[in-house]
Amino acid sequence: MKVTDDGFLGGRLQVLQSEKGYRAGIDAVMLAAAVPAVPGDNVLDLGAGVGVASLCVASRCLDVNATGLEIQSALVETALENIKRNDLVLRARIIEGSISEKAAILADKDVAYGSFDHVMTNPPFYEADKVWGSPDESKATAHALEDVSLEEWLRVTCAMAKPKGTVTIIHRADALPDLLKGIEGKLGGLVAFPLWPGAGKEASRVLLQGIKGSRAPFKLAKGLLLHGEDGGLTPEAEAILRNGAALSVSSA
Repeated sequence: MKVTDDGFLGGRLQVLQSEKGYRAGIDAVMLAAAVPAVPGDNVLDLGAGVGVASLCVASRCLDVNATGLEIQSALVETALENIKRNDLVLRARIIEGSISEKAAILADKDVAYGSFDHVMTNPPFYEADKVWGSPDESKATAHALEDVSLEEWLRVTCAMAKPKGTVTIIHRADALPDLLKGIEGKLGGLVAFPLWPGAGKEASRVLLQGIKGSRAPFKLAKGLLLHGEDGGLTPEAEAILRNGAALSVSSA
């Protein structure tokens, strides 16, 4: 497998990933930036890929432990190498497994329901039977819900959080109705935070964050503009993507 060596957070992280197929980018960084972790917290990344989001959280938040769950063995192997080369072995780990596995099996892997302060996920974008398959098997698996529905993916995501723990999701903006349906009754204090690619353009992604057990009302945030008129990153986006700043979706 040919790989590239890519810099994230302004080069603070150096990440190996496949030259072809699914490649982590802005979504993973924004997802990690939105997790409100504090020292001592445990964060779970479901569908961790090569570990970019997990590494971003561990890099930004000192004394926070990040666990990634990933089904593809090749990605797990690369993620483990990425953890080593970024000197985060003590605070980041990637475990091979699927959210479709029984709770007892996941618990044996130290990924137990109700045991994480924060859960983050970038769910696969498409139902497997509704889209054309990618010629690259890894990319197809990353983008298609092959063994579970989005509803089941979200159920497990919410189940992994402790009471009062947060769940943070990034997805296509047009998937927001499905996301809200999938987490109905499981989370409260929900905040939908659009990511706008440019002024006057439709949101391409949305961050959705909620608190397990909360009864606070839903909030639609102003969101974040990613690019200015010159096509470059806005100062706010640059602070997150290149300088590793946190993104508070609840206060925006």
